[in-house]
Amino acid sequence: MAGNIFGTLFRLTTFGESHGEAIGGVIDGCPAGVEIDLEEIQKEMARRKPGQSSIVTQRKESDTVKILSGIFEGRTTGTPIGFVIENDNQKSKDYSHIKDVYRPSHADYTYDQKYGNRDYRGGGRSSARETACRVAAGAIAKQLLKDIKITAFTSAVGKLKLEKKYSELDFNEIEKNAVRCPDGATAEKMETYIKEIRSQGDTVGGVVECVITNVPAGLGEPVFDKLHAKLGQAMLSINAVKGFEYGSGFEGAEKKGSEHNDLFNEDGSTRTNYSGGIQGGISNGMDIYFKVAFKPVATIMQKQDTINSGGEKVEMQGKGRHDPCVVPRAVPIVEAMAALVLADFYLLNKTSKI
Repeated sequence: MAGNIFGTLFRLTTFGESHGEAIGGVIDGCPAGVEIDLEEIQKEMARRKPGQSSIVTQRKESDTVKILSGIFEGRTTGTPIGFVIENDNQKSKDYSHIKDVYRPSHADYTYDQKYGNRDYRGGGRSSARETACRVAAGAIAKQLLKDIKITAFTSAVGKLKLEKKYSELDFNEIEKNAVRCPDGATAEKMETYIKEIRSQGDTVGGVVECVITNVPAGLGEPVFDKLHAKLGQAMLSINAVKGFEYGSGFEGAEKKGSEHNDLFNEDGSTRTNYSGGIQGGISNGMDIYFKVAFKPVATIMQKQDTINSGGEKVEMQGKGRHDPCVVPRAVPIVEAMAALVLADFYLLNKTSKI
């Protein structure tokens, strides 16, 4: 199976399945001498882990990251950083009813067609459980980046949208509610709606918005390795993501050039930021901001028509522990993937000036 490695210089390889003994990863290319706070890694893991509130899956995983190599006496050694995260709370029996059944909108059918077999226990390698490895690696990347601040938050759940611009929000409010929305009143409505959807045996999607500040100008490579292209690849690699837009996004297509151009100030900053902090695929020093759209979780507790591996029509219904809305737990994943991209370009930028 290809496709398990992300990055050029700062490279992450992940391994493991949802219901295996453990998941884990190897980070290659992290420079020596970077101070690593292991408690900060666990704080990031706690933001993503299941069972953290009443509106997420109740699977109980500690998500404790065990560092195997590459960090000694609180600093990176320059050698590969290996880590594992044990799976403590698998309930594989919850999936026995779909052993030979393809769940709608899951990877069951495509994995079977490509590999000739599949791990039906929670989706195996296609499970969002794998994203725990990304959060662990992203927490290390954040500590390499130091002054660069990456902040993601829930800006929409279904048709409930946060109407304020990110510059008008208090990011200190994000972790004060289960939805991770930086507006208390909107967060309350979102949480109520998610609970209502769950009571119907259904699921709902939403949008995570991300803002990156203190980014130096010059990160990104021209042509095929543009900064926004890599951010798009990173976000679209996350389970359940259906869309990515940065800067003015699709709304920018409605404007005239005279309305959309970011005019310069004397210090090189711009009066507006429709570019989203990126021009020509390279950061310009302004805030980078983008949105990531997540579909409704495919497993629902309602009966659905589908087919089995023999091509026969059957009826199935979801069982087990699943998120009614993936967005709240996706917030730290979005941050982690952004950190991996920026860490990679940070190192690439250093080598290009040697």
